[in-house]
Amino acid sequence: MRAALAGLTTRGRCLLAAGLAAALCSLVLNERDLLRVSVFVVALPLLVCWLTAATRVGLRAQRHITPSRVPVGGQAGVVLAVRSTGRLPTVGLLVTDGVPYALGGKPRFLIDRLPRHSGTRLQYAVRPMLRGVQQLGPLHATVTDPFGLTEYERELAGPSRLIVVPRVHSFASAPGGSGLGSGDDGSHRLSAGQGEDDAVVRPYRQGDDLRKVHWRSTAKRDEMMVRVEESPWRGGTTVLLDHRLHGHRGSGADSSLEWAVSFAASACLHLHRYGHQVRLVTESGSVLVSDTGDGGHSDTMVLDALAALSPSPHREISCPADPGGGQELIAVLGSATPAQLGELVRYRNRGARNLAVLLDTRAWGAQSPSVDPAGAAALLSGAGWGVTVARPDLPMNRVWASLHRSGSRRDGTMIAGAGS
Repeated sequence: MRAALAGLTTRGRCLLAAGLAAALCSLVLNERDLLRVSVFVVALPLLVCWLTAATRVGLRAQRHITPSRVPVGGQAGVVLAVRSTGRLPTVGLLVTDGVPYALGGKPRFLIDRLPRHSGTRLQYAVRPMLRGVQQLGPLHATVTDPFGLTEYERELAGPSRLIVVPRVHSFASAPGGSGLGSGDDGSHRLSAGQGEDDAVVRPYRQGDDLRKVHWRSTAKRDEMMVRVEESPWRGGTTVLLDHRLHGHRGSGADSSLEWAVSFAASACLHLHRYGHQVRLVTESGSVLVSDTGDGGHSDTMVLDALAALSPSPHREISCPADPGGGQELIAVLGSATPAQLGELVRYRNRGARNLAVLLDTRAWGAQSPSVDPAGAAALLSGAGWGVTVARPDLPMNRVWASLHRSGSRRDGTMIAGAGS
């Protein structure tokens, strides 16, 4: 009973106090009519308390988010299924779902009447503008009575996770030879006759071209096998993402860090579409995603890892070893001095294929001093890297095309958008 009385509103408490005062006065004045009125006034909020408390127990709700992964700037639909399971109908139900500030305001729905053993569906949409793993909920329901005497709040559903992944851009083509192992351009290796003579085969997967079926292996294993185009010594491609807070400028979705994350996601997924094995690492050498050795890969793993990636507090690019692990390397770098990149250059083999996208962070914000990328670009170019300088006003596909040309020529720095 104490828990039920805790739901009394100010109006209900005042009415209960007025009834008790009237009852006391009726005893002092010996007025039976006043006593009858006081009994009714006291009984009304108590009865309403009991009925409202019984009603709030018979409520159930579920939250469904479609899709559960949405890119920055996209839209996800949320459906709330609220059902009454009690013996009494529910009236005056206020439903509020907890939505983070980054996804918009908290949606509120007022259900005038919910008959017993029935339900209703409530819908709203969220448009996330910031990357990250967001929590929707908990879902609260406030049950009131028509007289406004009682009010109870109850949690109907716990939090649900919504993954806001980076925006992915389409690229035209892969850099020449990308994903064909360390050393010189893969096309040069193939033309030189390197690799093994024996055919590399794997089991047939749905969607494979039937023209690639290796009939000799199929006959031996009594299982359909297909030829693998790449040579068995293929090492794949490593994408390095510099996510140092000190190396980026700007804030929110328009910061240079978010541009770098989006470019790294686009590069990984683009290489996946070409069938390349991809490793995603940070400037400290930490591995975020590594494809399996059987050629399988998952775009979802890349997007989820980047969605949960937070800025690093480190000021330096500190790689304890070669971040590419002997593979080809595509580095997406923020603001860095030649001295900070010296360790990265020292660990990389000069004969390996190395590409770098240098962000001119001065174009993202001038709230703090930024480093001119010319010095870092000269250092990397002198070490045999293909280098492209990116700015926020240039489309990412143009930056990728410039990276393709710089990797093919390997003879200097190219500004994204410049001529071939």
